[in-house]
Amino acid sequence: MQSQPTLDVAVNRVDGSSSLSQLRDFSWLQGNARLINRTELLLGAHLAHAGLIMFWAGSFTLLEISRYVADVPLADQGLLLLPRLVNLGWGTDNIEAWFAIAILHLASSAVLAAGGLFHVFNKQSTNYAVGDDRIMAKEEGLWSNPETLSFILGQHLIILGFAASLFVLKATRFGGIYAPLAGSVHLVENATTNPAVILGYLFGFTRHGWDPMGMAAVDNLPDLVGGHLWISVICISGGIWHTVRAPFGWFREKFIYDGHVILSYSLAGVGLMALISIFFVFNELVYPIEIFGDNRLETVVLQAVLAVVFLGGHVWHNLLGQKRSGRFSESSYYEAAMAGFATILVVALAIGLNSVA
Repeated sequence: MQSQPTLDVAVNRVDGSSSLSQLRDFSWLQGNARLINRTELLLGAHLAHAGLIMFWAGSFTLLEISRYVADVPLADQGLLLLPRLVNLGWGTDNIEAWFAIAILHLASSAVLAAGGLFHVFNKQSTNYAVGDDRIMAKEEGLWSNPETLSFILGQHLIILGFAASLFVLKATRFGGIYAPLAGSVHLVENATTNPAVILGYLFGFTRHGWDPMGMAAVDNLPDLVGGHLWISVICISGGIWHTVRAPFGWFREKFIYDGHVILSYSLAGVGLMALISIFFVFNELVYPIEIFGDNRLETVVLQAVLAVVFLGGHVWHNLLGQKRSGRFSESSYYEAAMAGFATILVVALAIGLNSVA
């Protein structure tokens, strides 16, 4: 296991005659990064974390069911998970669906926890071949193997694409989703497949003209479902590509193969999603007022805090990875500072939109 990071602080006396080197241990800041060179433990922690999320979702759903009052509007009950289930078309006429979903999450959490324990106590569980020449997770070989990293990225993209396709199937085939304009749940039978319409949202071109909110300005269910359909196709296609194809040579030269850098990119992706979700909070198609209420400030602040934490972790691990790989430069600090100011600007803009709304 890699050594814990420490910080040497020199404390000089007033007369400058001698100094005292004080060693401070900052290992508690590492989190799962301390497992970078112990792949079986890292995978075990990964599965345990997913199991914890599943357990939280299932247990809190049961807690909210116990507090649910049918005669009180859902938006006035201060609930977090049940409104989203209703938005997805579950539990509008029978709350038994909520129980089934909660129990499914709890059962899934037990499976993930068991998988995590298996990998923690079985050191050989991650030493296997992927294809002809892709050996995964032999101590420190994981993060320096471009083929293995490409394979792992491909699997993650396929899973994300599969999840997006499940939303499309729920909206178009299996029960439908809540439509704010109709005030009821129905199937979306005409999902938008025109790539010009869907990709136009990335540049602010919507059906009602140009809108600076971009994707968050979507105002109809066909476009919303069609966007998920295209995300599914893109993620699955990209996943297959990365699964069977190694990175190009020019990319290998630019990319830093270090565990901290890989972690930093993951944190950047999650932080970016948190920033984007801030603007979707104001979208009444995605967050109907009758389900989520009209006070969006608390949700915006929560998403902003998560975004800052994730992006702060991205900067920390990215700079540490650059330093470990010998590619660190003074310009890295300026790039990190510019990214920080951009994040603050986005958060301030989002909170300002809430005050205007």
